[in-house]
Amino acid sequence: MNDFLFPIIEIVLGVVLLFAGGELFIQGAIFLSLILGIPQIVIGLTVVSFGTSSPELLVSLSSIFKGSDSLAASNVIGSNIFNVLVVLGISSLITPLKVKSRIVRRDVPLLMAISSAVWAMSSTGLLTLQAGIFLIFCLILNTLWEINTMNEKGEETKDAEPEIEELTDNYKGKLNILLKLILGIFLLSFGSNILVNGSQTLANLLGVNEIVIGLTIVATGTSLPELVTSIIAAFKGKTDLAIGNVVGSNLLNQLLILGSCSIFSGFKGLVIEQSLIKVDLPFMVLTTFACLPIFWSKGKITRIEGFILLNLYIFYILDKILFLNGFNFLSELRIGLFIYFALLTVFLIVQEKLKFSNS
Repeated sequence: MNDFLFPIIEIVLGVVLLFAGGELFIQGAIFLSLILGIPQIVIGLTVVSFGTSSPELLVSLSSIFKGSDSLAASNVIGSNIFNVLVVLGISSLITPLKVKSRIVRRDVPLLMAISSAVWAMSSTGLLTLQAGIFLIFCLILNTLWEINTMNEKGEETKDAEPEIEELTDNYKGKLNILLKLILGIFLLSFGSNILVNGSQTLANLLGVNEIVIGLTIVATGTSLPELVTSIIAAFKGKTDLAIGNVVGSNLLNQLLILGSCSIFSGFKGLVIEQSLIKVDLPFMVLTTFACLPIFWSKGKITRIEGFILLNLYIFYILDKILFLNGFNFLSELRIGLFIYFALLTVFLIVQEKLKFSNS
């Protein structure tokens, strides 16, 4: 038991440091951007978005430098699955999430296209340097497109952008900004290093592949900023921010993080394990595709749909645990789960039609 205690402490401490470091980094970066005269809306779409993805980025890059490509890739895939199923699921249980037409028309189809492209490019077992450059290029194009089409967003969406405090332009204020940036970067770097070390040690002690730890524990830890942001937004009634946070984070995870990891891997490329290609990447793509019909249903994510999303994640994790323990009837369980969700889907469709006919 004592052998497991230290890596668990490392993982928990790493997550806490990443969370704190990310917050300090975002605050410092926002104020620095204001000093440089960058408009607030551009800050919201770039600096804040990149800041909330900084834990995933640092953990994945740290994994690359430690020669653990599988942990880097599984962190991104697991984080995307967690964001859709858990973050959206919990947020919609708090309050039904209204979906604006822009998200359905532009953001979700773009996320679907990028997710499918990443799966296709990874199918060879390698995300090459060229693929990484392509993903970063897509990120730049998307950011410019976001800024140029800002007027398409409704007033409610604009109000949902992060609130930015006024800047006090004096020496003490500038020193405070510099300290926040330095401390934020240090905590992010140190926290990511501790989290990766703890994850690798725990995987070795459990005798499991690092992929499983990356898909579950690490992905959950690095997705906490998105979870907290969306829950707070849901309680405040800013449902656009709750949904946009998930869609934007999942885009950045693939474009920025996988792109950066592929580039930093050099000409050898980022190695993608076969288990990720055959099971987890397709599941990530399917959860992304599931967003569109859910978002189309009366333009909101209902509490029932949120419950289904959470159920999916619970069964996904259960499948991973049973697979690790060599469960003999895993195939039968998967068939049973498929039938369960098929019946649940039919029930929801019938319920919606009855509501429509009565109205």
